[in-house]
Amino acid sequence: MSGGILFEAIIFLAGAVICVPLAKKLGLSSVIGYLLAGMLIGPYILGFVGQEGQDILEFAEFGVVVMLFIIGLEIKPSSFWEMRKLVIGMGSIQVFGTMLLTYGILYLAGVDWKIALTSAMAVSLSSTAITLQTNKEKGLMETTYGTSSFSILLFQDIIVIVMLGVLPLLSNVSDATTASEGGHGGHVSLLDDLPLGLQALAILLSIAIIIVAGRYLIVPMLRLVARSKVRELLVASALLIVVGISFLMELVGLSPALGAFLGGVVLATSEFKHELESTLDPFKGLLLGLFFMAVGASINFIVIAENPLLITGLVVGVILVKAIILLITGLAFKLKLDQRLLLIVGLAQIGEFAFVLLSFAFQLNIFEREQLDIMLVVTALTMTITPVLWIVNERLILPRKGTKEQEKRPMDDIQSSHKVLLIGFGHFGSTVGRFLRAHGIKTTVLDLDSNRVDFLRKMGFEVFYGDANRMDLLESAGIAEADYLICAIDNPELVRRIVKKVKDKYPHIKLLVRARNRYDAYELHNMGIDHIYRESLDTSVKMASDVLHFMGFDREATDEQAAKFIQLDVDSLKRLAVSPKDEKEYIFRARKEIAQQEELLNSDLHMGSSSLGGKRS
Repeated sequence: MSGGILFEAIIFLAGAVICVPLAKKLGLSSVIGYLLAGMLIGPYILGFVGQEGQDILEFAEFGVVVMLFIIGLEIKPSSFWEMRKLVIGMGSIQVFGTMLLTYGILYLAGVDWKIALTSAMAVSLSSTAITLQTNKEKGLMETTYGTSSFSILLFQDIIVIVMLGVLPLLSNVSDATTASEGGHGGHVSLLDDLPLGLQALAILLSIAIIIVAGRYLIVPMLRLVARSKVRELLVASALLIVVGISFLMELVGLSPALGAFLGGVVLATSEFKHELESTLDPFKGLLLGLFFMAVGASINFIVIAENPLLITGLVVGVILVKAIILLITGLAFKLKLDQRLLLIVGLAQIGEFAFVLLSFAFQLNIFEREQLDIMLVVTALTMTITPVLWIVNERLILPRKGTKEQEKRPMDDIQSSHKVLLIGFGHFGSTVGRFLRAHGIKTTVLDLDSNRVDFLRKMGFEVFYGDANRMDLLESAGIAEADYLICAIDNPELVRRIVKKVKDKYPHIKLLVRARNRYDAYELHNMGIDHIYRESLDTSVKMASDVLHFMGFDREATDEQAAKFIQLDVDSLKRLAVSPKDEKEYIFRARKEIAQQEELLNSDLHMGSSSLGGKRS
């Protein structure tokens, strides 16, 4: 059935609108909803989308590119350099270990060595889209597992360049035929006819162009666009940056996703970092959803029906092989058992770049059509099974095999000495926890990173391991008897879910909640939270106060002014939180609030000029 692009758009959007809320209602990941929607509307069930599913998949992979650009924006070059040992160490063990084991099994099974090697390359890759999306939804990006999985995925995105370069050496067709068919998965590369040395030089030159352009071309362009004050131009500029970098990478035969990631890292220190993130985030979410639906639609149920045992065996075999290597990788880097389990369920699938790799291998005549169809189905099925593995791990395995909770003290002890419950012990939460501990306040801490949990226990904290979004875990940690709940998690969506549950069931508890920025604080205020702590407010005001002191103002007076400024800003936030969402109205009211704050502070400054002493001569 086909009715043109508008009909297909309606079908895709309707599938997402129906299936994703249903999946979330059942407590499942949104990824499952998208995959299910794709399967239903695909050519093998309802038939709303025909055989053009592969073309949709290629377009939808742009969502992965946008996602990696945004991830790059979140990484400072200095911190990226600090991760190099994890990226190279964990990545090489996972990729080459998986390739070696897969190749050995296939070769011993009598598979041609070229097919075995190509299949091993594909199997070694994992899905960046699924893993990072799941990590973000579950608030795992800052955990030991989150850092480890990202390092492995980054190494895979880099090594796929080498794999695409190696495949022509395995080709069963002539170089002329390969060139005529497009090379590199159907993408034309300007470097195909150049010697290897010049190809390497051109690739390095392309990367250098991205770095230089980021600083001396893109940032000045964004400044010009920003001065025009036309928001849609900024949206167009953000998309132009991502599409332009991706196009350049394809021209030289590199991964567009890797290029986009590099572009993001280059712009991570620019003043437009947050604006680019917020501008591209809706596109990323929409395109990733389309990508997952396209994967679901690409599952060929006819091939499954013709080879059920073979495909089942291959899917199980792939997951087991990757599980073994990921387990070894986790052991080599001393991850705790629950972190290793997360690594296995997070990366045990075959990734989206395998579609490109396998299609290129088919063009090079390494695979026959039937072999390609089987490998594509196995790839899509492993991606589809991943969210199910997460559920099994969270509900059946981790409660039994994960980091054990400490034995709970008798109820009267908890009542008398555990009035404070602290959720999250990262950079923000650890400061809170250490300060309370220094003043003799015993605090029960909840954290989802078992490595942190062990460290905290050595320091004497009573720690519970697990997802604070689970009410049963909060209750086992003594929330019913606590007076204060400190939520220090760096995940606004998860914070809102926890806060809502606690407010509904335990209204007596005083909630003190971390907010990433002013806009998160608006939402928390509208939920009825009175004690909101923005990450940068106190620190930035303290910095400004220090500047005044260094310029000669009296320290005590500037501290008083800083305290007044914070109070005025908090009061202003409460008023603006209930203002209309219309941007013009918000800007008008915000400017009015700022003017009033400055007027009040100036008035205080002049009234207390004798104590401030103005500037010292």
